[in-house]
Order: sequence, then structure tokens, then C-alpha cells
Amino acid sequence: MTRPDGRLERGNRTRKLVLGRTVDIASVEGLEALSAGRLATELGLSKSGVFALFGSKEELQLATVREAGRIFAKRVIRPSEQVLAGVGRVWRLCEAWLDYSRGRVFPGGCFFYGVIAEFDARSGPVHDAVVSAHRAWTALMERTIEEARTGGELRPDTDVPQLAFELVALMEAANAVSVLHDEKTAYLRARTGIANRLRNASAEGVSVPRGG
Repeated sequence: MTRPDGRLERGNRTRKLVLGRTVDIASVEGLEALSAGRLATELGLSKSGVFALFGSKEELQLATVREAGRIFAKRVIRPSEQVLAGVGRVWRLCEAWLDYSRGRVFPGGCFFYGVIAEFDARSGPVHDAVVSAHRAWTALMERTIEEARTGGELRPDTDVPQLAFELVALMEAANAVSVLHDEKTAYLRARTGIANRLRNASAEGVSVPRGG
């Protein structure tokens, strides 16, 4: 029987500890606020040890984006997969996103909303990783809506990309207003707007949850 490598296990635990902190910092202050020195001080680690785990600031930023994506998938995407394809799944996906933002899974609200603004006009691997995450989210929204349309729960003439854009815009607006003003009313308004938009697009006889 092979004995586990103690150094590898310690390294994995330290990496998990570091990334647990970096996603929180980046959601509030941005990815540029990350540094091996700061993390070492805050977590009681050696600067060289933190640096050795990632090798560069850029890789630390990339690892942070990947970790945020993992958490996002767990809190937003997976809950919706438990619901049958259709309007109910679209609603659950939006509801899970609003819960993720309102519950401050990341202290700065939606992690990706903040870092997109930070890196939208830049170039390089971190910009590309953020773009990839955003495109994946948009594609998932469109695919989920398209499933509802082809399944007969949304009207055949539904403009899928337009509806996805509008639903995402409502969610992001709720996140921005809530973080800025430190209040939750915006989430109720977003839920109402999403429910109304889905109700207007739904086929006759399809039930849509009430917002608010």
C-alpha cells in the first residue's frame, strides 16, 4: 500500500487555504490586490511558501479565477441541474444566482461582476480567463432558455439570446445596487422582473413562479 506524500497533502491544504482567502480579497479589491507577501502575512505563512505554490502573480490570479468558477458552479449551476429542463430550470438558475449574490458567497457580491470590470479593457491570460468564464455563463443561460423553447414551454418566436441578455442584466443590476447601497430590495425587484419576463415569453398554460 502506497503511503500518502505528507508534503503533497500539506501543499494542497495550504493551496486551499490561500485560494479561500484570494477569492474573498479579489471580490472586494480586485485581482491586482493579490500578492504573496500580503497572503503570507494574513495567513501566517512564509512568503516563499506561498510563491512556490503558484510561481507568479499571474498564476495566482488565474488560480483564483478558477477557484471562483468552481464555487460558482457549486452554488449556482448544480442546483439548477436538479430541475427538469424548461421554464422551471431557467427560473431556478436565476434564483440560484440571486441567492449566491445576496448571500455574499463572496463578500464583494458576484466575484465575476467585479473582476470583469477590472480586466475588461486589458489583454493577457487573466483577461482571457475572465472572458471565458463570462462566455460560459452566457452560453449556459442561452442553452437553458433554448431547452425551454424547444420543449414547448416558451413561445416558438422567443429570441433566446435577447432573453438571456435581459435576465443576466437584471441579475447583475441587483448585485451592483445591493453592493453599492448595502441593501437587499434590488433582489426583490430583479426577481419580479425575471418572473414578468419569463411569464411574457412563456407558452400558454405554462406556470411561472411569482417574483418578489
